[in-house]
Amino acid sequence: MNINKAEFICSNTNWKKCPKANLPEYAFIGRSNVGKSSLINALCNVKKLAKTSSKPGKTQLINHFLINSDTYFADLPGYGYAKTSKKNRAEFQKFTLNYLINRINLITVFLLIDLRLKPQKIDLEFIEYCGTNQIPFVICFTKADKLKKIEIENNNKNYQEELLKGWETFPLCFTTSSVEKTGLKEIKLFIKENNSQFKI
Repeated sequence: MNINKAEFICSNTNWKKCPKANLPEYAFIGRSNVGKSSLINALCNVKKLAKTSSKPGKTQLINHFLINSDTYFADLPGYGYAKTSKKNRAEFQKFTLNYLINRINLITVFLLIDLRLKPQKIDLEFIEYCGTNQIPFVICFTKADKLKKIEIENNNKNYQEELLKGWETFPLCFTTSSVEKTGLKEIKLFIKENNSQFKI
C-alpha cells in the first residue's frame, strides 16, 4: 500500500458524529506519549498530519484522517497518564470505548506499546477489554530505535510469555520505529490486505 494522500477530516467526542462508515477504518490507541501521532505521521510521510507533543495527553478527541480517499485512520486519546482532571480522563475513556464498540467499519485497532517497558498493567487490561468485547486488534511495539536488537527480542519474548498466560495464541504484532521507519512497510501491507476484503 502506497499512501499518496492524507488529510485531516474532523474531530469528535461522539462516535455518531464520526465520518460516514463507508470506508475501512483503522484506529490507533495506546498509553499517553507512546507515539501514536508519530506513527501515523510516519506511515503517511507527513510530518504534521497528526499533532505530536512531548507532553502526554495531547490527543483528547477522536481525530479522523482520510487516507488515499479510500481509508480512514482514527487517532484516539491515549489512556493512562494525562495532565488533566480525573473527570476529563473518565470522559476520554467513555467516548473512546463507545467508539470502539459501535464503529461498524472499524477493521482493526493498532494498539501501541512502548517496547522499552516491561508489560504494563494498563496495556494488559486494554488487551483483555478488546478480547472480552471482540474488538479486533494488533500490537505495534514502538520506539524500537531506542533498543539494541537483543533487547528487542527479549522484550518481545517477555510480552509473549505474559500474554500467553491468559491467551491461547499471541496476537499479531509489529515492531516499529517512527524515526527509522521500521515496520511501516509491514503495517501498510496488512492494511492493503484487509482493505481488499472490506465489505459494509
